[in-house]
Amino acid sequence: MKHLFLLTLTTMLVLNACDCNKSPYEYPETKKGDVVDEYFGTKVADPYRWLEDDRSAETAEWVKKQNEVTFSYLESIPYRQKIKERLTEIWNYPRTSAPFKAGGKYFFSKNDGLQNQSVYYMQESLDSEPVLFLNPNTLSDDGTVSLTNFSVSKDGKYLGYGVSRGGSDWREFYIKNIETGETLSDHLKWIKFSGIAWYKDGFFYNRYPTPAEGDELKGENKNSQIYYHKVGTAQEADQLIYEDAENSDWSFSASVTDDEKFLIISVTESTSGNALYFKNLETDSPVIKVITSFEKDYSVIEHVNGKLWVYTNDDAPKYQVISMDTENPERSNWTTLIPEDKHNVLEGISLTGGKVFANYQQDAHSQIKVFNPDGDYLYDVELPSVGTVSGFRGKADDPETFYTFSSYTYPAVVYKYNTKTNESELYSQTEIDFDIDQYETKQIKYLSKDGTEVPMFIVHKKGLKLDGNNPTWLYGYGGFNVSLNPRFDVRRLLWLENGGIYAVANLRGGGEYGEAWHKAGTKMQKQNVFDDFIAAANYLVDNGYTKPKYLAIQGGSNGGLLIGAVINQTPDLFRVAFPQVGVMDMLRYQHFTIGRYWATDYGTSEDSKEMFEYLRKYSPVHAINPKLNYPAVMVTTADHDDRVVPAHSFKYIATLQNAYRGKRPMMIRIETDAGHGAGTPTSKVIEEWTDLYTFTFDQMGLTPNL
Repeated sequence: MKHLFLLTLTTMLVLNACDCNKSPYEYPETKKGDVVDEYFGTKVADPYRWLEDDRSAETAEWVKKQNEVTFSYLESIPYRQKIKERLTEIWNYPRTSAPFKAGGKYFFSKNDGLQNQSVYYMQESLDSEPVLFLNPNTLSDDGTVSLTNFSVSKDGKYLGYGVSRGGSDWREFYIKNIETGETLSDHLKWIKFSGIAWYKDGFFYNRYPTPAEGDELKGENKNSQIYYHKVGTAQEADQLIYEDAENSDWSFSASVTDDEKFLIISVTESTSGNALYFKNLETDSPVIKVITSFEKDYSVIEHVNGKLWVYTNDDAPKYQVISMDTENPERSNWTTLIPEDKHNVLEGISLTGGKVFANYQQDAHSQIKVFNPDGDYLYDVELPSVGTVSGFRGKADDPETFYTFSSYTYPAVVYKYNTKTNESELYSQTEIDFDIDQYETKQIKYLSKDGTEVPMFIVHKKGLKLDGNNPTWLYGYGGFNVSLNPRFDVRRLLWLENGGIYAVANLRGGGEYGEAWHKAGTKMQKQNVFDDFIAAANYLVDNGYTKPKYLAIQGGSNGGLLIGAVINQTPDLFRVAFPQVGVMDMLRYQHFTIGRYWATDYGTSEDSKEMFEYLRKYSPVHAINPKLNYPAVMVTTADHDDRVVPAHSFKYIATLQNAYRGKRPMMIRIETDAGHGAGTPTSKVIEEWTDLYTFTFDQMGLTPNL
């Protein structure tokens, strides 16, 4: 059994004291400008506006100096290297995805353990020897070029794949001849949030105009357009299929039904709700606008016998599947195929092997129900335990499909599923240098400030003593209809084996209980999310799991906003805080890249005086109070993050360093050649988590047993 060893009582008292003398950390001086904005008659200073120019030499020098302070501190901690070595040991295990069939062949990805990016393999059959097909690790020396798209043409001749450089949301598309292995001359650029929708000898995709020089990572992305690209031609020759010049804020995405009869266009102006158009490709009809509002969500699953099957929350807060006649798509002609389940949220649908697989979310974990094509319930797929399932991809006549199951203490396992007999058999699993059987996961429910019952997963070693002395890591998100489901995460294992507790709160704003749960954490109800998280922390303290001096909190993106907000509201409840790639300036977020899309969750400072005042009250940058004794803070961001631009984190830490009067560190860790998180190479992820753990153990006054 491994233990944590406390430092001396004297050291602990020093660590926990609020000493209002000068900070022991020599932060770089951050100059203040004289920028002042006015909102509904109220003037708001923005002294660090200059940090929004993340490509200026002055900002680059500031970044360099901030990193010097952070890494100088981290490098002084004696067990940092041992943490990295143990993380590397745990990480070094093979991971294989579920295979999928396309163009008559099977494809899957595999990481041998420490490869920066997973490698794709191809098989002629499930019994044949896999052949290395595409290795993203060869696209850059340091693994910072990652794969974003992998799409096989319907005739099996070509692979369309997308890459991201340095973690940016910008994608570049390439074409590979599957038979010869040759990468063709096709090279498409300035693509964002787009799939590859194959049709005949090319594909549809979404792109934006070429950005102005210097604005690539921070300029607003407007004037989305759908193009058709024919294989073997230059991008300049691509055919414009659809645009809407009068609505430059709208974004379009394209898909094609499996029979290639219909082009489906989804139109968005935010992260919630979409309009739905389609075009008959056989008759080359005009684009038909079926849904023109953005009130609800609509996703076309497939075209079946003249009907479009649509997954939607229209008149179904927990989602349903309806059938839409392509000749008469009016709402009055819709029929319900799979009705809404009043208790569980329908997360997704797939049509494979003549069956309909419905993935439901029951109290934040997966439940798979199988229906026939008429919508009649047949049976459930039996799962190993409480966890999360993905997969069941395939064609209508496939005799088998695959799915992956995992949970917090259950490494991902791939199962082969017989679509005729409803039988699952183990297809692949892996060995890991960690005794999973020593740990357990429980799901509890606690009451938030307004009496709402909120679920939380708690993971820890079996036989845990509830004496309040357990180091605990609490994670949350709470936004954009995103659900936090139990999944295996190798990053958490070092914490668990050192006696730590890992807790995940399923806050309002997420999608765990459908549309109402999501809406209850948006706009003028955003405080519910913060209250839910604070209540989760209080539950852990009140029930003997931990104490504030042993409580670390973490959240990324919208979760970074969450962490920044709660440490302004209840700073004494936490010892360590990690706001990661967070939305920290709630008055200006809408002015960068695709930030305006988030307005359905947040509202904007221009909406009304009431909305402005509400946002300003909880905005992490604006609510910092020099009188508060903040927990130790390490902000993390990256120089290629064009989702939540790093200016949010830059302005936040500059404000916090200027205001805070105590001795705890207020630091920022700025990664280079990385973005919002997706595609970050394994080496950089290990380095980041080495520093998160090093910071946490040191600030809690604990020494890990390594």
